[in-house]
Amino acid sequence: MTPGSRTSPSGTSRSSQLYERARQIIPGGVSSPVRAFTAVGGTPRFIERGQGPLLWDVDGNEYIDFVMSWGPLIHGHAFPPVVRAVAEAAASGTSFGAPTKREVRLAELIVDAVPSAEMVRFVSSGTEATMSAIRLARGWTARDKIVKFAGNYHGHADSLLAQAGSGALTLGVPSSPGVPAGTACDTLVAEYNDPDSLCALFDKHGADIAAVIMEPFAGNMGVVSPDPDFLEAIRRLTSDHGALFICDEVITGFRVALGGAQSVLDLDPDITTLGKILGGGLPIGAFAGSSDVMRHIAPDGPVYQAGTLSGNPISTAAGIANIEPLHQPTFYEHLKSLTDRLAIGLTEAAGTSNIPVTVNVQTGMLTVFFTNGPVRDLHSARESDTGHFARFFHAMLENGVYIPPSQFEAWMLSSSHTEELIDRTIEAAWEAFRELAA
Repeated sequence: MTPGSRTSPSGTSRSSQLYERARQIIPGGVSSPVRAFTAVGGTPRFIERGQGPLLWDVDGNEYIDFVMSWGPLIHGHAFPPVVRAVAEAAASGTSFGAPTKREVRLAELIVDAVPSAEMVRFVSSGTEATMSAIRLARGWTARDKIVKFAGNYHGHADSLLAQAGSGALTLGVPSSPGVPAGTACDTLVAEYNDPDSLCALFDKHGADIAAVIMEPFAGNMGVVSPDPDFLEAIRRLTSDHGALFICDEVITGFRVALGGAQSVLDLDPDITTLGKILGGGLPIGAFAGSSDVMRHIAPDGPVYQAGTLSGNPISTAAGIANIEPLHQPTFYEHLKSLTDRLAIGLTEAAGTSNIPVTVNVQTGMLTVFFTNGPVRDLHSARESDTGHFARFFHAMLENGVYIPPSQFEAWMLSSSHTEELIDRTIEAAWEAFRELAA
């Protein structure tokens, strides 16, 4: 099908059959909750292949993709340098359990790009990166408590599921059974963009707080930007109380800028977590920081962390091939131009149909919130009309545009999207908003 044209009900029969098979042997029929379309209803599309900005499902339907594997594919699907690098690496062996030249090279790329990074430790996922960063912070400070912000999602480690965003928010599960009460009590939750709530926690628990972890541009309650006074409070309070500042750039790292959000916002975190783009679509994560802090990790220091597949040669090969082209002088300028074009078009389309929306945008990512007024924290994000979003989602899908099946996720763009495809997406949105207004 041509992007922007409707799929027919019979055009999803193979996806429906696969979904029924999957539900018999995989919980919910999916390997990650938000993929199940629980928040929007209907049958998830089973994907056959991708190329550049396009996806094809098992029924042969074609979509303009704004999920991009939830962020890693900043160059689009099947990016030729990544494909070649993976094939070459796999031909030499898939895993060694020993150091390789590629992990050294990828670490050098991180240190060169990310302002706060002096040393890097590789892991196999973003969740593992944030979990390990918190363990390091606790070991460094000899304290137990951490502070996170309502609506920020840092993976599914026990201590980080309190008032989380992303799938937990979409499914109405702010915390999870199976998390020990003793673990949860060491997680303190402040309000995003509310310095007073953070000050109150430090006034009460300052001597026991090991770290504050935050998303510099939130992406898991939808895209939400931080206020300058909020960022200043985080750095001041952590410094004054001897706690560490952990900047979770699993989403924003290499997406909003080569140096990540911290380079845009002029942040100076003690530890940075990375993932997604770092592996070009293959499983990988990393945490990085000053040499003093990072040398507290084994074998240099007492804080234990290990992983059989950490620094995997195929993932690091893909990461190198994915990151090196980001150094092109106009790369982020082009990505920002595409993102702004889409955001403006979506806003205009909604306005013409008198549908209340707020479009929050950063380079390479945006969210259409179905609510009036600014969205700057979890409370204002939750004011969104999720029923309207579900109808909008399916209208876009039927018109050949694949967006995240959740009001509280970020759309992701790639450099392979073109102005023509952005304009087709805006045309699909005009029709979707007209259906909502009818």
